[in-house]
This record gives sequence, C-alpha cells and structure tokens, in this order.
Amino acid sequence: MNKILIKNGYLIDPKTQREGNFDLLIEGKAVKAIEKRGGFGKIENCEVLDAADRWIVPGLVDLHVHLREPGFEWKETVLTGSRAAVLGGYTTLCCMPNTSPVNDTAQVTEFIREKARAANLCRVLPIGAVSLGSKGKQMAPLSELRKAGCVAFSDDGEPIYDAGLMRRALEWCRMLDAPISCHEEDKSLTCGGCMNESALSLRLGLRGMPSVGEDVMVARDIELARYTKGRVHICHISTARSIELVRRAKNDGFRVTCEVTPHHLTLTEDRIEQYDTNAKMSPPLREEGDVAALVEGLKDGTIDAIASDHAPHELDSKQKEFSEATFGILGLQTSLSLIMGFVASKKISPMRAIDALSTGPARSFGLEAGSLAPGCPADIAVIDPEKSWSFVKEGVASLSKNSPYLGTKMLGMATEVLVGGRMVMRSGEILNG
Repeated sequence: MNKILIKNGYLIDPKTQREGNFDLLIEGKAVKAIEKRGGFGKIENCEVLDAADRWIVPGLVDLHVHLREPGFEWKETVLTGSRAAVLGGYTTLCCMPNTSPVNDTAQVTEFIREKARAANLCRVLPIGAVSLGSKGKQMAPLSELRKAGCVAFSDDGEPIYDAGLMRRALEWCRMLDAPISCHEEDKSLTCGGCMNESALSLRLGLRGMPSVGEDVMVARDIELARYTKGRVHICHISTARSIELVRRAKNDGFRVTCEVTPHHLTLTEDRIEQYDTNAKMSPPLREEGDVAALVEGLKDGTIDAIASDHAPHELDSKQKEFSEATFGILGLQTSLSLIMGFVASKKISPMRAIDALSTGPARSFGLEAGSLAPGCPADIAVIDPEKSWSFVKEGVASLSKNSPYLGTKMLGMATEVLVGGRMVMRSGEILNG
C-alpha cells in the first residue's frame, strides 16, 4: 500500500479546527495520521513531499461548475475542465445539468461520470435537473438521477417559476437527502436585461436587471424550505438584501445554504464601463454596497461556500454587442488566488478562506470531502500563499478564454494536488490527464 508523508507544512483543517505546524501521513486512499512537525520519524517505503512554507489543506470543492459536456464540447469538456480544476487546487467538482441533452436521465449522468473516470484527475459529481429539460413544467426522475450518482438538483440558468413544482421537488429531495441548488431570478422583473439596473446602466444605454429580481425568489424559496423542511441552496448570491434574507433564515433554523462567486466579491458594475463582455454574467455585477454586504457575509459565515460558477464560452459568443453576448466567465484557475487576496489583506483568516473553499461546500451538499481527519479520503491541496503569478491566456487550461481577470497579477497558487491519495499535480505540473 502506497504511503506519502507531507511534512514541514502549515496544516489547516476547518472540519476539526486543527491549524498549525503538522505533518500528515497518507496510506492508500485515505489520511492515516497527523502528528506535530517531525513526529513521524522515519517511515519505511514512504514517498516524502516537503511542504515547507506552504499550506496543507483539504482539496477545494466547487459546487457550481459548467463542464459543457455533452453537447458543447467546443466550449469545454470534462477533461479540460478537470485540468483547470486541478491547477486551481480543486479535488471535487459538482457540474451543472445544462448540457445538451440536459442531465435529466440516468444515462446522461452515467456518461458524465464515465468521462470523469477517463480523465482520471479530480472527482466530478453530477447535479441533476429538477425538471425535464430544465423547462420548469414536469419534475425530472429525481430518484433515478440520485441513484445514478447526482449529488444535488438544479435547473441552473433557469429559475423554477412554478412554486408548486418547487414545493414538490423539495419534498421529494427531502426523502432523497439532497439539496436543490437555485438560480434565483424573476425574469418578469429582469426582463432580458444584461447588467445591474442602476444609474450606470442608464448612462450606458443597457437594459438593467434589478436586484429585487433576485431578492423575491430568494425570499420565496426560503419560505418553501421552511414549509417543507427541504434543503435549499442559493446559487451565486449577489445582493445585500439576499444576504440578509439568508442570514435571518439561518438564525431561524431553516435548511438554507448559499454560495458566492469570487467575481461578485471582487468586481463591481463599474467593470462594465467599457462594455467588456468578459464581465457579463448572471446574476450581474452589482454596486459597491452589495459587494460590501457579500464580503461581510463571507466574514460572518452567512455564506457557506465560494463557488466559481465556471462558465466557459467560445470567443465568438463574447465578441458581440454587449446586450447580445453570452453570460458567464471562467473561474476554476482564479478562484483560490482571488480569495487569497482577502487573506493577504486580513479581511478573512486562512481558516475561514479554506472553510469557504472546501469544508463549507462539502457540508452544504453532504459530500465526503473537505477534511483532513484520519480516515477521510486523501483529497489534499498544498498551497503556496506567497506565490505571485499572472493569469495569462497562454496559461488557461480551459478550451475557452473568457475572463475579466486575464492579465491580472495573482497571489497564491496550488503547487500539489492529491485525489484519493494519488498525486495528480506536483510542482504545478499535472501528472496525467
């Protein structure tokens, strides 16, 4: 049985609240033991990884990724998305069902899982559609999808307008012990808009998407979670009011979790001043007050998870008039570094950062991930928190290159990644796939 000793690093494990100078021993696919630095002595037939000046953390977990396969392989594939994920320190991805065909059958779920096995890099966990074709009319076969390996359900990109359907799905998912991940947008309010509704949208001559379009759907789904005792997960939360609604729901003991994206934490609508379509996403970039509320929600734990909402798009779909361009940006290779910026500025602690990037996401979906405790799967990232690097087009592992962060100097990088005790990246180089 293979053994790997990771030594001389600074270990951070939010699940057990362990933080400090520890060495970690892996045996087979699981964490075997943790000792104070130097505590293991000599171990026979053991590979040694020296993590001096670096962090040893649970592998990052992303609850919101678009891998585009099947159906849109020119944008991204399970393989290329997995490569981008590993470079970003991720060991687990939850991929959205808006493929073609939509992931509303066991056959599509199994196809995605087979592609992930062939890629042989990170874990890829499919999310099944709530409704057939994500059209919001008829409930998808949730039990069949759950049995096939779906870890959650979502009509991502499409809100579930029908409150009756949402109620039934929540009741069904309660029996399946699975959350519903919700894109919260009342499209009768957003009206085909393309950026945040504000004075800036008026000045730019672009149709706006008001923040209340998100808030009213968040409020509805919190009430349905209260009534059904089901699990609601709010995708890519972006407004100050939505954060407050979630905070109150948590205080009331409702089964509600939420995620935020790094771009909603680090950019405002001002990024659109020059009509940069790489800054067009849904929900849109908001105003400074909303960003401040999101950062506060991250600090106080209202926000459970940081999710990339990795949404690859080919150049042709972005090189259009702003109102006609596609929504979405890349995120897998930049999320860790963007959050490390908050650590460097002391807005959040290293423990809180890793909790939001790993342990919190795993907890939200009930995944066997996000911990370094003995007996847990050896899904581990080694991070250099001081590594300075630039995100340039030549270094993008995704097939698409749509990111407002291209050319940005970043801080912090994953140097090693292990999945199930197997080294898949060493010294920043992917070893297979």
